[in-house]
Amino acid sequence: MRRVGVLAVAGLMVLASAGCGSGGGTGGGGSDAKIAFLMPDIASTRYELFDAPLFTAKMKELCSGCTVLYQNAAADPAKQQQQANSVLAQGVKAIVIDPVDSAAAASIVQTAQGQGVPVIAYDRPIPDKKADYYISFDNEKIGQMIAQSLVDHLKATKATGGILQVNGSPTDAAAGLIKKGIHSAVDPSGYKLLAEFDTPGWQPPKAQEWVGGQITRFPNQVAGVVAANDGTGGATIAAFKAAGDKVPPVTGNDAELAALQRVISGDQYNTISKPIKIVADAAATVAHEFAQGNKPAGKTTLFDTPSQLFTPTVVTRENIAEVLKEPGFAVKIADVCTAEYKAACTELGLS
Repeated sequence: MRRVGVLAVAGLMVLASAGCGSGGGTGGGGSDAKIAFLMPDIASTRYELFDAPLFTAKMKELCSGCTVLYQNAAADPAKQQQQANSVLAQGVKAIVIDPVDSAAAASIVQTAQGQGVPVIAYDRPIPDKKADYYISFDNEKIGQMIAQSLVDHLKATKATGGILQVNGSPTDAAAGLIKKGIHSAVDPSGYKLLAEFDTPGWQPPKAQEWVGGQITRFPNQVAGVVAANDGTGGATIAAFKAAGDKVPPVTGNDAELAALQRVISGDQYNTISKPIKIVADAAATVAHEFAQGNKPAGKTTLFDTPSQLFTPTVVTRENIAEVLKEPGFAVKIADVCTAEYKAACTELGLS
């Protein structure tokens, strides 16, 4: 989510240190267990800046004698497989994984479960092999929310033309859910879907290149763009600026710092605010339960897996002040409202 740049959290091999107060087993059980936290990439800055430290902090709160083994696969599924093998060799009692490649991660689940180690799918599901638990935002709902917000805005402003759709990675099952949600809003909207693109690896340069081609293909015909996350949204905006065209309303998802600034300035129409602390805390709680030998029940089921799915908030200029002022919101107003954005922030009641 948020700030561009990689924190020193990347080296976080972590880190919790003293004993779980209750119930936990011995000799690698709940009171001194090792828990793996395997994240997919650094292109989405949220994993380094928020997910990893928040998960680690909650684990320390639950079990100060437990250790979190954090690894980031840098968008390489083979590297993630190696990392999974490594933490299994180190005797982890649970693996929390956000897969680079949802299909490839099935072998990780099979190997871990074959060794009696439960797997919690985090953020992205693993449809091809049933994990022991799944914790995420409601990704299909996210797609529907950002697209419906855009469609409503286009209708309110009587915009003409069609819509471009910039999806996420074709190897990410969560991206597939977001894509499905987007279609549920765009397809019946009355606006023509000009073209859509599955962005390899969620890579912004790939998205920017594709959007640039569509600007040439559909001159002055793009009313809006549904981009599946802030990286592809920012890339879309960059493509229109590079072409010298007016930027149409563009969506996003993750409420990264740069995206929040683009919303404030008017470059980006919306993003999604995800309370990552809630999801990271839930994942830590479930992992701790598994480490203690318990089998936590899901609140729903997805891909035949016990699941918890959380619904986030669409953020536009209309409600961004309210969202940024929410208690515990990860990005500070002072970080958003730098000198470049000071006037816009003042206009919106943020400074």
